[in-house]
Amino acid sequence: MLTVLSFLGFTLFVAFFSWYKLRKDDISSRDGYFLGGRTLTGGVIAGSMILTNISTEHLIGMNGSAYKNGMIIIAWEVTSAIALVIAALYFLPIYLRMGLTTIPQYLESRYDASTKAIVAFLLMLSFVVTLLPIVLYTGAINLESIFNVSEVLGVSKGEGIWITVAVIGVIGSIYAIFGGLKAVALSDSVNAIGLVIGGLMVPVFALWDIGDGNLILGMQKVYEVVPEKFNVIGSEDSVLPFSTLFTGLMINQIYFWGMNQTIIQRALGAKNMAEAQKGLLFTGIFKILIPLIIVLPGIIAFYYYGNQYYDDQDFIYPILLAKVLPISLTGFFAAVVLGAILSTFNSVLNSAATIFSLDIFKKFISPSASDRTLVRVGRSSSIILAVTSIFVAPLVGNAPEGLYQLMQQLNGIFFIPIASILIAGFFIPKISATGAKVGLTLGLSFYLLTTFILEINIHFIHIWGIEFVINMVAMYLVSMKYPATIAPMRMNQAQLDLKEWKYAKPLAIVLVACVVLIYVWLAQ
Repeated sequence: MLTVLSFLGFTLFVAFFSWYKLRKDDISSRDGYFLGGRTLTGGVIAGSMILTNISTEHLIGMNGSAYKNGMIIIAWEVTSAIALVIAALYFLPIYLRMGLTTIPQYLESRYDASTKAIVAFLLMLSFVVTLLPIVLYTGAINLESIFNVSEVLGVSKGEGIWITVAVIGVIGSIYAIFGGLKAVALSDSVNAIGLVIGGLMVPVFALWDIGDGNLILGMQKVYEVVPEKFNVIGSEDSVLPFSTLFTGLMINQIYFWGMNQTIIQRALGAKNMAEAQKGLLFTGIFKILIPLIIVLPGIIAFYYYGNQYYDDQDFIYPILLAKVLPISLTGFFAAVVLGAILSTFNSVLNSAATIFSLDIFKKFISPSASDRTLVRVGRSSSIILAVTSIFVAPLVGNAPEGLYQLMQQLNGIFFIPIASILIAGFFIPKISATGAKVGLTLGLSFYLLTTFILEINIHFIHIWGIEFVINMVAMYLVSMKYPATIAPMRMNQAQLDLKEWKYAKPLAIVLVACVVLIYVWLAQ
């Protein structure tokens, strides 16, 4: 009963807080619904970004991967800080000067309307195929382990997960559909605090137990038993070779943190340039510290259980929770988990609604649509996307290399081709719209062929790097034959204060230095 009460208490508090803050806001306008009225501050942006990014696919999937593979997977997190520095100092000023609402709008300005439409469609598809189903499924696993939903309802475990997926999907949809971006961002900022507190409880209680009341002694014991798990330099035959940092990994990170609509939309809703930069760079600080929550518990689990759960790595985090968390705190932690799930789920729904309404519906179906119509269309598209994801979610289980690795492999289908044409658009003026379309088509085909059809003994992140280079060369050659005709880009449509944050560059230098020091310190 205490578990249920603490779960409901925190969950309802977040809902009430979001409603109270939003009760006087006008969310019927386009900017009000899709960009939070361009009023978001750095702290809210950072909290929303980290909660949009960190969900149960990290808590479960990444801890499961750390349990099996060790600290080498920290690269997914700490290299994000470098990408966030690049996004804050280079890409963000361009976006805000243009007054963008969506990233596909940049593609229309740089290339043409059909390129924008293709990318908008691919982004919508990626939400349904990869992110949303995996977030729902991993969330259902975690809540099933805490509340024994299947046992309470008298159904099989598979049916319990189905039911939990549906409930999560419905609750998450309510935030995104009725509250817009600001409701999502405000709830995220509260849940971010809960995630840090709740997430840190797991390693703290575990190390307290291992060290008989001494956290440092507990960490020493874990290190002495499994020192190889703390090595951050992955071998070439590992799940994440160190060499991938210099091929496809950074391309993926730059796309995800600087060009991905789901993430960057929070910064586009900033009240000014300084707050937007604060949001991205504060997120960089979080990404350096977050492995304490989504990597370290997996290594501690190996100390407890050895390789006993290697065949079920995605269940190791719930098993660890049951072992180390006091019963009185499991309800609060379940609420934190639900908050992380809802954050990513409703953020993606809001971004999908933004892309469909502004980049597809208004451009190709009803150019004269009013703001109210666009908001209504956005809500309708969110409902369709949510229902589809609920049905797809239970199909993603039993991934051989774990759910987190599966998500990254699937993301590569969409991320790298889109990253190629965006990076080319920023840095190579000669690339034309025809070249961009060839790059998209070639990238998609090459990745699907080499990753899912042919037996090629090359890590999929290296394939990202190879694909990126091939795309660039192909786009350049095609653009020589069919040259670009670039219209002048519109600037400062939103009339924001574009003065940069005075501490942006010093903090950026500190973040990059921290990443380098982490690799120097933990290299074995």
